[in-house]
Amino acid sequence: MTALIWVIIGLLALVAGIFLLIRKGKAPEPAAQTISPREFDLEFAREIVPDPGPVSWAPHHVLELPRSYGQDRLVLMARDPFWLYAYWEIAAAKENFQAGRGRKAWQVSRPVLRVYDVTGVEGFNGGNANSYVDIPLSGEGDNWHIEVGIPDRTYCVDLGRLMPNGEFVFLLRSNTVTTPRATLSDRLDEEWMWIEDIYRSLTRIQFGTSSPLVIEQVKERMGAGPLGISSPEMVIERRREN
Repeated sequence: MTALIWVIIGLLALVAGIFLLIRKGKAPEPAAQTISPREFDLEFAREIVPDPGPVSWAPHHVLELPRSYGQDRLVLMARDPFWLYAYWEIAAAKENFQAGRGRKAWQVSRPVLRVYDVTGVEGFNGGNANSYVDIPLSGEGDNWHIEVGIPDRTYCVDLGRLMPNGEFVFLLRSNTVTTPRATLSDRLDEEWMWIEDIYRSLTRIQFGTSSPLVIEQVKERMGAGPLGISSPEMVIERRREN
């Protein structure tokens, strides 16, 4: 009997050993990981937005406006009632001057702006201006502010070279501009005065009057108004009365 008990214990021990060996040979299951909502959003964003790759810090080429365009031009603008502004570029005009008078003539002459008052002058040709004044320029500048001092006048400017003997050699001519007024305009518009009278008459209509009565009163008070300003219905009725 004792021997049988020991055999049973041995078999149980053997089965337990085999079970432990089998369980030890299996890989342990990974522990469940909890992902926070913030980590989930970041991971989801990484999947949607592609990786832009390395950022290039190469300097960008900055485009600049050219200093000149290689063409002759003289532009005049009215800055305010008392000042003008002119800018210019000389290309072929300088070459023509030097070709006709020589390079030395360019060096000994001085740049001059001749400002003409051409108010009321039709077909200005350089010799029929009301008056003019010469403004000596410094160096080889390409723009100048011109004080005229008189508002509401029309001006034109010539760019030229003043020779040592006092001769003015023409190079470029500008457009004509008119300086604005420095005071209120003295021009009156009769139509605006008539509309103001209508407004005053409308303010005398009693409140609470129905629309047809208002229209009839307006028609009666606007009967003396000029044609073409009232509505078509009012014009037709006036023609019928006439």
